[in-house]
Amino acid sequence: MASDILFVGVDVGSGSVRAALVDQKGHVINSSVKELQTWKPKPDYYEQSSTDVWNCCIHVIKDVVADVNPKSIKGIGFDATCSLVALDTNCNPIAVSNSNNDEQNIIMWMDHRAQAEADLINKANHDILKYVGGKVSLEMEIPKLLWLKKHLPQKWSNFGYFFDLPDFLTWKATGSMTRSLCSLVCKWNYECSIDGKQGWNVSYLREIGLEDLAHNDFQKIGNKVLMPGEKCGGLLDDVAKVLGLCAGTPVAASIIDAHAGGLGMIGTNGEGIDKDMSNRLSLICGTSTCHMAVNKNAVMVEGIWGPYFSAMVPNMWLNEAGQSASGMLLDYIISSHPAGIELLKKYSTGDVRSHLRKLLVKMAQAQGLKDVSLLTKDFHVWPDFHGNRSPLADPTMKGMVIGLTINSSEENLALLYLATLQGLSYGTRHIMDALVSAGYDAFKSLLICGGITKDSLFVQTQADAVGLPILKPHEKESVLVGSAILGACASQYFNNVQDAIQNMGGTAEVISPNPALKPYHDKKYRVFLRMFQDQLKYRNIMNS
Repeated sequence: MASDILFVGVDVGSGSVRAALVDQKGHVINSSVKELQTWKPKPDYYEQSSTDVWNCCIHVIKDVVADVNPKSIKGIGFDATCSLVALDTNCNPIAVSNSNNDEQNIIMWMDHRAQAEADLINKANHDILKYVGGKVSLEMEIPKLLWLKKHLPQKWSNFGYFFDLPDFLTWKATGSMTRSLCSLVCKWNYECSIDGKQGWNVSYLREIGLEDLAHNDFQKIGNKVLMPGEKCGGLLDDVAKVLGLCAGTPVAASIIDAHAGGLGMIGTNGEGIDKDMSNRLSLICGTSTCHMAVNKNAVMVEGIWGPYFSAMVPNMWLNEAGQSASGMLLDYIISSHPAGIELLKKYSTGDVRSHLRKLLVKMAQAQGLKDVSLLTKDFHVWPDFHGNRSPLADPTMKGMVIGLTINSSEENLALLYLATLQGLSYGTRHIMDALVSAGYDAFKSLLICGGITKDSLFVQTQADAVGLPILKPHEKESVLVGSAILGACASQYFNNVQDAIQNMGGTAEVISPNPALKPYHDKKYRVFLRMFQDQLKYRNIMNS
């Protein structure tokens, strides 16, 4: 091995667990992936197994360190989706629905069962909600906890511990019950306020009917909180033995997966691009897309989560926006279309997208158009097929498509696919407008990573739709680099997280917008904004 200073980053996404071996310059030397099992017992219910997740973590870590001197591994960092893990009083998995299968003990972030509970919390309108854009999301953990208490009352006393999935992983690795400030402030309404208050807000828990979580010094939900990257412990002897690593190897306080992507990208350098973190918007694009912005000042933005202090970059305030379905939506657009069904019999999803891109080029050439974007003049998509996370913060929003005809051809699918890419890009622009209106300076660039970024048309469309350059890191695994940065901090190889960000951020390709398309996208964006306004009008008519 070329370097004797190495870190392990572990990323638990929605569909798989990944690990990477990363050097002190942020280069991924080796990586591994293992698919996860997901249950869907009812519509909008998504459950996983913490046992399966941890076994997959063991598999991928062992894989990436197999040929490495264990002494070279200086630190380990974990990130994961913000999903709720339930354990019983003996720290064993316990079912989170009526499945009677205790292995189904994780309510995933994308699970929408807690709509009524989120509505109830929002009606209470506690002051702490100003830190989540004025509304708690049903994707967060407190509504899910309230759902468990209301719908499984006979089991409520049997729940011994609740973890955000990233914190569950550090507990399994070290035995430490510490929680990450990132998970708690972003997803649990843990207070870390502008005026310096930090801790669980008992009046809030009491008001929504979860005051019993305060018992025994908040034992069920955690009472010792660390910043991401702080050492939360060392690898347990038995875990180290299984992994083939040294007992006591430093493990960092964890981070949410999207935040790891933001952390891995925020220090990236692109030629001619301003390096000020506050001028950059990070897009972490996977099943959903998260939009992360940091600022030295706390900015309240209606419909957007935060500001969260030190949740991603220490001593900076984070605002977190996003789209509930992006990669998942694009997959659905293809798999639900008659032509897509046939194409998927022949090709992988990636090859289908490549086929559609080539088809769009041919269609544009046949019509004498200078750019494929112009094909969708009469085709528009509002992309909230799984509700709106930001900036409307309305999970009841539905998807909309304008331009449908009696046409099931591949060309029709290509147009629908392109219009959906554009709709997602206008969603980014909508979020940016909300941030700037609330007090952010104008953004100068976007940073982008994640599975969808393999689609060059998606990246270019984002750049064209917002009229800004995009930095696409040369090191494609930004999320894994982010979690490895945490491990580097826990090892104290770097003085602080900022040093690690700058040293491990790497360089990026710059994708510039096409200025000739600005008038076209400006018009389409006007249509985009009208679409959600029209949907609200339809709703009002039907409810009148």
